[in-house]
Order: sequence, then C-alpha cells, then structure tokens
Amino acid sequence: MFFNKLGLVAILLLAMSSNIFAQDTDEEIIIEEDLIEEEILEENEPTPVEEVSASKKITTEISGNIRGDYRFYPDDALYPNQEQEYFSAIFNPEFYISWDKGNQLIQFKGFARLNQYDNKQSHWDIRELYYQKVFKKWEFSLGAKQLYWGFTESNHLANIINQDDVLEGSDIKNKLGQPMAHLSFSPKWGIIDLMVMPYFRTLQFPGIRGRGRPPFILDNNNTVYESEMEEYNPDLAIRWSHSIKSVDLGISHFYGTSRLPFIAPIDSTNFSLVYELINQTGLELQATTGSMLWKLEAIYRISERKTIKATTIGGEYTFSNVFKSDIGILVEYTYDDRGNESINGLDDDFFFGLRLALNDKQSTAFLGGFNLDRKKGTLTYFAEANRRLGDSWKISVKTLGFENIDNTDFIYLLRNDGFIEVSLAKYF
Repeated sequence: MFFNKLGLVAILLLAMSSNIFAQDTDEEIIIEEDLIEEEILEENEPTPVEEVSASKKITTEISGNIRGDYRFYPDDALYPNQEQEYFSAIFNPEFYISWDKGNQLIQFKGFARLNQYDNKQSHWDIRELYYQKVFKKWEFSLGAKQLYWGFTESNHLANIINQDDVLEGSDIKNKLGQPMAHLSFSPKWGIIDLMVMPYFRTLQFPGIRGRGRPPFILDNNNTVYESEMEEYNPDLAIRWSHSIKSVDLGISHFYGTSRLPFIAPIDSTNFSLVYELINQTGLELQATTGSMLWKLEAIYRISERKTIKATTIGGEYTFSNVFKSDIGILVEYTYDDRGNESINGLDDDFFFGLRLALNDKQSTAFLGGFNLDRKKGTLTYFAEANRRLGDSWKISVKTLGFENIDNTDFIYLLRNDGFIEVSLAKYF
C-alpha cells in the first residue's frame, strides 16, 4: 500500500506537468570506480528526458534501459531439471521528479527480469521509490531506498542495509530495495544518517530449473526468525561519515535481523534459513596517497549464538595515462571467523584484481580478478568487460568460474555453475 501511494503521487505530478514539458538530451561521460555494471554506461548515454515547467518549477527525468542476456554454463548441471543455456530479458526503468527548487523530490528505480526457464529467476523489484525533503542541513526520506557503504572491492562487510538479490547472481552490487525512514544531518564535522526499517526482506534463491543453487530448495516455507515479529521486526541503523583531506571514514551501528542467514538442517534432505537478531558495528576507511588507494572494512557482530569479527584490508594502485589508459592493480585480504558458515566462502582469502579503463569514446572498461583461499586453495575468478556502441547501446561480457573447491565450502554445491554471459543493452 505504501508503494502504491508513492507511485500514485508520482503519476499525478507527471500528469500535471506533461503538457508543458520540453525534451532536452545531453551526453555525459562518467567512469564509476566500483564493479563494472550498468553505472559505467548510464551517464555515457543521452541524459534522461528532462522537462521543466517554468510556472510550477517542476523538473522530471525519465531514463532506463532494456537488456537481453545470454548465459552459457560450460559444465554439465549437477542437479536434475537444470539447463546449460539461458536467455533473459531485463527492464530497468527510472523516474525522477523534483519541485520546490529541488528541495522536494520523488525517485523511482525499477527492475524486472523474464527468465527463459526458471520461474523464480523471473522476478521484479522496486529498487527505489521514495519521497525526499531537504531542510537546509537536514534531509528526510520515506520509502524504498538503496544505500551503499564501504570501499573494498572483493567483499562489502559493512554494507548491511540492503538485502542481496541472489537471483541476479554473485555480484555483490545487486541489492533489493529496503523500505525505510531515513533522516540525514550534515554539520561541518560530517554526515549523520539515521534509518528505521520496518520490514525485512529474505534471500531468494533460484528455483528447481535455475543454476547457481544448492541441491535442496531454499524457500520462505523453511525460514526461521529469532524475532517473534519475524520479518516485521524493526531494524535500526546509525552511521557517521566524514572526509578529512585525503581520508574518507565511516562508522556505523546496526541492530535488527541479519541480512545473511545460516543454514540449519531439518533432516537429511531439508534445510532451513535461520535469521538472527544482531548488533553489528562497522568501520569503513579509505585513504589516498598519490596513486595509491588504501582500503579497510571491518565489522564486530554480536548475537545470542556467537560473536563474529571480520576484516577486509588492501588497496589499489593506479598507473595513469599508460597509452592513454588507466590500469589499476588491486590486492585485498579477508579474514572472517565465521569460517565455513560464510555463504560466500571468504573466510581466509586473498584477492588479486586488475581494472582497466581505455578512456576512449566508447568507454571501454574491464575488471577481473580472483579470490584464493590461503589454506584450502579454493579459487574463484571473474572477469567483466563492456563497451559502448554508438550513443545508446552497450555490449557486456562476463565470466565466473571455480577451481579446486574444498568440499566443506558452501560454494562446493555450486562448483559446476561457472558461466559465460553476453549482454546487449539499449539505454533511453
């Protein structure tokens, strides 16, 4: 009902201004420093339809993309009913409207995927749909939002607000929209964010015909909550962040339902996902010294069952203007005392990566790397490359693979699910 009301407000405001809007299209080029996903192209495409009413001072922007994916799994499926080739169609619409000199706005980002075989992977989500009001140094938002915390590349320990969209694969930037009330205060000594989240969203795994799942089906029927209020237990979070010269710092605390469950056996063939109540304190740090970025994320988590400590530390060195290109070398190390309980398998792992930006008109970019378990020798690797075609198209290639997987790791159950994916997107 909350999403419906916000959507209705957005539609009414758009209708009021539709007769006096004028279209304007520009081009911008921005290369994001995070994982190479759709952000790298979005601002290389023509800017969204921008319409302004001089009398009512309303600005709207409509943008998004339509994408086709082809994914091929070289290895035979481990479990029945799985395929080796999958086609998908994806739609990412975006809408923005502001008024009151930009002090009030409504932001919407949607997502929908239609998968060729798996009904669970055919899904939709409201990534963002919120109203925001600015009062000088204060900002108040109400609705579904996505918030990203942290600086490291291989693991985002402190980034706890939004649930992972596991149906979209292993990319840690794919997040579900989180309903919240968000208050932000910006004094001279930093930014204070306070969030109240009334509803929790569980992990969703592929269905029986999907790849990237364990042999047992994990669904909401076997979900266990520590809180008697289950998914309606209120979550609270507070964060202070600040930039001091070449240092970016963030300190946060979260109380509520853990976004990552642990898997508990029910019997020999059935398992449940158990979501605990936790207190988690997080630290994010990034420091720049010349061409070097030093990065740190650490958490300290307390629950009734156990106390967890985890750290990711490392850096990225960039060689600039090498044949007009930028080359970044990344090295990180993760220690997580959850051990084999960690679903992503990062408990004592080194990460080595390479980032390349050609700085050409087509915004050609590449990011690749691998995680190596220090003791077990487990190796997971990935590579992503994309290039703009003309003014509004982008082609992307992605691969993910596993080698020497230890049979005590959760990802051992996914060991044949390495893939190669080709995507073609049209932006508007």
